[in-house]
Amino acid sequence: EDEMSQLMEEGQETEAIEDGMLLQWLRDLFVAADKYDVQCLKCICVRQLSKHMGVLSVMSTLALAEQHHCQELKEVCLKFIQVQSPMCLQAIMTTNGWDHVYTTYPSILKELIAKLASNQQK
Repeated sequence: EDEMSQLMEEGQETEAIEDGMLLQWLRDLFVAADKYDVQCLKCICVRQLSKHMGVLSVMSTLALAEQHHCQELKEVCLKFIQVQSPMCLQAIMTTNGWDHVYTTYPSILKELIAKLASNQQK
């Protein structure tokens, strides 16, 4: 039984590493598509980045969207954050991506807080 648990944990770790590698590859591809103005490829990257978004990656993806002026990806990130539980929001705030956005793009946080506040009024 211990061996089975260990195999499952190793499998999850491997999967997490592969997910991280996939996200980084998608981000790099997105940057290249933006640089060379390959809109079709950029759209595919936005779709895939949206599909693979998670609590740990959303702020880095949001920073990427802002850096490359991609309103569609930015909106997806903001909506993703909006629907998270307080516990998930706390996890988001502990990421390096949060710190990067906080220092580099403070206007995004104002926008996010406004969206979260509008949720509270509904």
